[in-house]
Order: sequence, then structure tokens, then C-alpha cells
Amino acid sequence: MSKILYLHGFSSCGEGNKSILLKAYFGAVSVIAPDLPPSPIDAIDTIEEILESTHIDILIGSSLGGYYATYLAEKYHMKAILLNPSTEPWETLASYTGWQKRFCDEEIFEFKPVYLEQLKMLQTAPEQGKYLLLLQSGDEVLDYTKAQSLYNKHKIIVEYGGNHRFENLDEYLSMIEKFINK
Repeated sequence: MSKILYLHGFSSCGEGNKSILLKAYFGAVSVIAPDLPPSPIDAIDTIEEILESTHIDILIGSSLGGYYATYLAEKYHMKAILLNPSTEPWETLASYTGWQKRFCDEEIFEFKPVYLEQLKMLQTAPEQGKYLLLLQSGDEVLDYTKAQSLYNKHKIIVEYGGNHRFENLDEYLSMIEKFINK
């Protein structure tokens, strides 16, 4: 049985729609979905603690979680599935510095300007990992063509339409399963 580590996006939680869907499909014991702290360095530390204590077969990351998954897939030579991944979060999140509210539970947190520098330090090219990208052209938050260009040597599926939340992930679960088991 494969172990999946799901990494949520900015201002989200481990127990969101995508992780609930993944747990329902793959089994609750097969999917780990932690709440990641707002600090990118702390988020990476949290993820690496899980990677060191649990055998993880694959990373699945959405948006900012996709950016983190890329950093870790490169470092640990892992497989990763990325859903509308962020490619330049230090730019796209610049306007979100200050106090924010998480979508999932409305908990308030501070996204500090120094976090943008931390994000830039985590930048890496997708060369060592093995990736499946699921992109939607209707992403209203991120330009899907940036991810399409950055990961052009990897398997990319572009669905025309959709949105940043990738709300029809259920339609891709069998494809995700096949990629995991390859």
C-alpha cells in the first residue's frame, strides 16, 4: 500500500476537500495531510520530519503545496503529483503579506514579508523528481502556462476550463493511482 503525503496550498489546511477526497479513494491510513505553518522554512521542516519518520511513496501538492513538493521531490528524488502548482510564490503571494484568514477554519495567521525571501530560497528546477502535473487553464490565481513551461520535460495534463481549486480532482483519481503505481 502506497503512502501519500498531501501538501495543501496557501491559507488552506491539511483537512480540506482534496485530502478528504484522497483519503476516501486511497484509504485514510494511506494519506497523511498535515496542517502546514505559514513560514515556508517551518513548513519544510514539518514535511521533512514526516519524511524522516514515515515511508512516503509520493507527494501530492496543490498550489503552494506543489511548490513545496517540487523542492522535496528534487531533494529526495521522489515522485510528485502537482495540482495547479505555484512556480513563483514570492511574486504571487507578495500582496498577501500581513494578517490572513485560513479558508478551511477561518483561523487568523500572519504571513510575514520575510516568508517571501524564504520562498525564493526554496526555488529549484524540476530535474531529479518524477512529476505528473494536472493543470487547469481556467486557474484564476496562477498562470498555468508558467508551470507548463517549467515542467515541460514531465507528464502534463492541461484541462481547459476549471479553476485554481481544481474542484473535479475526483475525475483524475485513477490516473493518479496509475502514476503512483508506475
